[in-house]
Amino acid sequence: MYPAASGQLVRSPDSVSREAMRFLGEVEPAFARIIDVYGGADPFEWHDGGRTGDSLFAALALHIVGQRISALVAFRVYDRVAALGPGVLTPRTLLAAGRERLAGCGLSASKARYLVAFSELVESGDLDLDAVAAAGDDEAIAMLTRTPGIGVWTAQTFLIHQLHRPDVWPSGEIGIRRAIAACRQLDELPTPTRTKSIGEGWRPYRSFAAALLWRSLYPLGEPSDPKERALLKLSETQP
Repeated sequence: MYPAASGQLVRSPDSVSREAMRFLGEVEPAFARIIDVYGGADPFEWHDGGRTGDSLFAALALHIVGQRISALVAFRVYDRVAALGPGVLTPRTLLAAGRERLAGCGLSASKARYLVAFSELVESGDLDLDAVAAAGDDEAIAMLTRTPGIGVWTAQTFLIHQLHRPDVWPSGEIGIRRAIAACRQLDELPTPTRTKSIGEGWRPYRSFAAALLWRSLYPLGEPSDPKERALLKLSETQP
């Protein structure tokens, strides 16, 4: 058993995953086929190579760094930023560095600005990540997206990977839309609005539905998570 956001005890993650796979396989034939081929999918896996430890701040900083760049480049830039201070990345490390030094690590000017603003909000207590973790999904996303540089997609991935929320539905994400079009043999990609509507039938396990759809986009044996693929490439280049 583990604590839910409300403070009540809920089932273990393994139990939730088994129930989610069973439910989704029953309500959506395409999911039954994906589960049969891949054996399921875990939306809560977080492939960072140990960079962020158990720090919500560091993990969210990595999400911000990784926006609109490859995971491989994101890891390299993040590692330069993290090297500015001791241990796992903290708000004080980023604030002490300032925008110019952060830009010198390979960050765009806008991302350097976002990371400083994010650090200021966390350091001041205006953004309390423990409070975000205790909030419901919609409230947590609203709290996060008040921060410059954190949009809905970044907030949603944080809820899935760091807070292990089972029913987050990134209906605007292009991979989700491509996978739905393929699974349902649609002539064109469903719009985000249509994708949102389709996902209603997969409550309360839409995070798991998203993981299955992402998994279906890659061959068996090839990781579907770009961070996992990046870690494999990094390991190949290490002596």
